[in-house]
Amino acid sequence: MRLRLTPREDSYYDLFADSANNLVTASRLLVDIISDGADREALAEKMRACEHAGDERTHAIMKRLNESFITPFDREDIYRLASNLDDVMDCMEAAADLIVLYQIDHLPKEVIRQVEVLERASELTAEAMPRLRSMRNLSEYWIEINRLENQGDQIYRRLLAKLFSGEYDSLTVLKMKEVIDQLESAADAFEHVANTIESIALKES
Repeated sequence: MRLRLTPREDSYYDLFADSANNLVTASRLLVDIISDGADREALAEKMRACEHAGDERTHAIMKRLNESFITPFDREDIYRLASNLDDVMDCMEAAADLIVLYQIDHLPKEVIRQVEVLERASELTAEAMPRLRSMRNLSEYWIEINRLENQGDQIYRRLLAKLFSGEYDSLTVLKMKEVIDQLESAADAFEHVANTIESIALKES
């Protein structure tokens, strides 16, 4: 294996920014997928393309990590951040796929609020990534992501209460619970991204 001795390996920052921007695209596809009258099959195919693009970026980061002697911050943190970003993408793609596979025609309005939380979290994450270069002005980002995750938890609990209220038949409950579980996992994964960035920033300060 050939190791490159380059100062700080700036390409990591670009790869992380690309991964975060891809999450913005995916979250907006989710918004479209849960809309009434959407062509969900076509949108789910676009989501799968996003997931593949995310995998390619993750693999590029891992390949770069294996080839680099010098890294901009701890190797373990680079690995963790790449994995966390990939987890977000996987959860959003899984939710979209389940909606199509289960042929869920109408979702509770609270699901829209769940997806709105993810969309905002993706935007904040994409805005934060360029600031990794300087490690400045990041605290507001992870504080807001934490607030959004707490909001997502509240929405999720209300959704569970609605699903088990007797309003839906048991099969529909099982289908919709899998979807909202994936959306909740995506919100958790966004918080893991923010926690990792906070850890990196504190180490570098």
